[in-house]
Amino acid sequence: MYSKLKNKTVIITGGSGLIGSSCSIISAKYDANVIIVDVDKKKSNNLVKQIKEKTGNDKVMYLKCNITSLNDIKKAIDIILNKFGEISVLVNNAYPRNKNYGKKYEDVTYEDFCENINLHVGGYFLVTQQVSKVMMKQNYGNIINMGSIYGFAAPRFDIYEGTGMTNAVEYAAIKGAIINLTRYLASYLGRYNIRVNCISPGGFYDHQPETFVKKYSQKVLLGKRMANVDDLTGALLFLLSDASKYITGQNIVVDGGWSL
Repeated sequence: MYSKLKNKTVIITGGSGLIGSSCSIISAKYDANVIIVDVDKKKSNNLVKQIKEKTGNDKVMYLKCNITSLNDIKKAIDIILNKFGEISVLVNNAYPRNKNYGKKYEDVTYEDFCENINLHVGGYFLVTQQVSKVMMKQNYGNIINMGSIYGFAAPRFDIYEGTGMTNAVEYAAIKGAIINLTRYLASYLGRYNIRVNCISPGGFYDHQPETFVKKYSQKVLLGKRMANVDDLTGALLFLLSDASKYITGQNIVVDGGWSL
């Protein structure tokens, strides 16, 4: 079933980041046409080279694109259609934010709160709107949004104590919006044979302070550990492939039982 990714054209926004790179690699491994959309040119080009060497798939390309720029998005879509003729899948995974993102709740300004929601949720909306116009004409498509456990569950602030870290209030608003945007889009686009689903992962290990990792891991049922990017690829591959062709509007939680 997964071999049917061959000749599917997959766009991955934020495709060279921690999660995005794993999405790019697994798509290429199963012979999809992979378009890494990101603002980090150097990192993305290095990833393209690495993927080609590792998988032998030469249908991997990078396009620099800001997901909040309509002009950038339209240019990227034109390039993709000229090269591959269609767009099968859009993975919304980019994580745009301003320089003040992640402050303590008391210190977040109204302007920063609104800007970060606009960058992230607005960016997902804009990319999806433009790509779905192509998919509507095709009468098929597959959209996967990257949510989070913090889109439906309240933060456990005790795990942040003594770490210098916090859980950003913007993040809760953003990821909650993305999960419900997924349902809206699934309902609206279903008539065009476009399915829209969401993946909500738990926390990934990314060299956080040891105290945080230990506290977080104690609340995970499976393995008492934070997630590795490989833990996400199974759910992603399922949604990418025709194995999930009759599934839409769903939020798949991949958190080792943390949210139970």
